[in-house]
Amino acid sequence: MAEKQFKGLVQIYTGDGKGKTTASLGQALRAAGQGLRVIVIQFLKGEEGGEHFFAAKTGAFEIKQFSRGNIFVRKDEELREESLAAFKFAEETVKGGKYDMVVLDEIFIAHWRGFISLRQILDLIRDKPARVELVLTGRKAPQEVVKAADLVSEVLMIKHPFNTGIKQRKGIEY
Repeated sequence: MAEKQFKGLVQIYTGDGKGKTTASLGQALRAAGQGLRVIVIQFLKGEEGGEHFFAAKTGAFEIKQFSRGNIFVRKDEELREESLAAFKFAEETVKGGKYDMVVLDEIFIAHWRGFISLRQILDLIRDKPARVELVLTGRKAPQEVVKAADLVSEVLMIKHPFNTGIKQRKGIEY
């Protein structure tokens, strides 16, 4: 079992490039491999991807989604309610003591869409227990959150196959 008395930091993966969720899932996999208890809470993602099947098969970490179906065809009010439910669950989870690492996947998109406030995110960072590693992802990370974080990586899009008409590929994009 891994040493669990480390100081938990705040990590951010942001930017317009592909790989923010992938980086956070790699971090989750690494932590779980060292015996840390990990949960990934997904905002504004309503369909299962390969990470869900892996987590279910292996039990390496948990994934909790609050949206359902294709979010691009859903009403904002429904998405707001789901995002607020996800955030409430995230607050309880971060403070609850069961997990060593909590990943809030796409929280910055929920903020950008106006569903989660900047104050809510900053308060969560401020109030998290010292031993919890908190990982936040999504495009458009607010500068105030960037300043509050310990590690910030920006994923730049230089070239993407979507721009040439290549569609999402099973096992790669989902």
